[in-house]
Amino acid sequence: MPELPEVETVRRSLETQCVGSVVLDAQLNCPGLRWPFQDDFLQRLEGCRISKLDRRGKYLLVHLEGGDALIVHLGMSGTITIFDDGPGQLRPHDHVVITMEDGRLLIYNDPRRFGSMEIVSAGDLESHRVIGRLGPEPVAADFDAFVLATALQGRRCSIKSALLNQHVVAGVGNIYACEALHRARISPRVLAGSLATSSGKPTPRCRRLAPAIKSILLSAIAAGGSTLKDFAAPDGAVGAYPSSFRVYGRDGLRCRRSGCSGVIRIFTQQGRSTFACPRCQRS
Repeated sequence: MPELPEVETVRRSLETQCVGSVVLDAQLNCPGLRWPFQDDFLQRLEGCRISKLDRRGKYLLVHLEGGDALIVHLGMSGTITIFDDGPGQLRPHDHVVITMEDGRLLIYNDPRRFGSMEIVSAGDLESHRVIGRLGPEPVAADFDAFVLATALQGRRCSIKSALLNQHVVAGVGNIYACEALHRARISPRVLAGSLATSSGKPTPRCRRLAPAIKSILLSAIAAGGSTLKDFAAPDGAVGAYPSSFRVYGRDGLRCRRSGCSGVIRIFTQQGRSTFACPRCQRS
């Protein structure tokens, strides 16, 4: 599933290519994605000019002149591609085809149909049932150990599970949770609440983890995200960050931390694969 760096890469690409463009026509080739399309979806989209591209966690927010916003989630396998002259023939799973006023096509393809699209009033985003409940943005200027400790205080799950909870931190998924915990030298199994004191202040481990999360996400954004299977930017570019992985996908290989002789191991937490070094991530 695309995580924050991949969604931010898509946002930046669309921003340079789509802001100021008018949606001439839209074609829906299925009744819905994860949920059915709204009855007035096309009516609220067609004829509108795209004014701004935002992101909240793993969600794209396409702001339209007139006050609406299109909320897009890429699900497990969704991709957005821009074609100057069209793809020639629609591909399987090209579920949404948007024709811009200048003739370009913006096509949403999603084999698993786990993504979603919804149009809401931009003024209602903060109270939206999903967007309004997301946790803090880990790449925001004000995200630090104190913000993270507040989100973790009292939580009885593992720190790895907490990081995957979008109400705790928005946008972090399995890949970057594993990478951040390794960089911070924290076991994925430790109790999330143990990273905050009883008064909600950050512990030393929390002071290591917060900057590790931010640093890794910013580095991944700079590399265009991580392409493992389905992800590609709207221009077709693939993400180059996997070459920087320290633990993810490296089961049985030597730890990349300087001076550590550990071997990366894989185990399952709540149905998800966790990669960690048992030597330098003991606590």
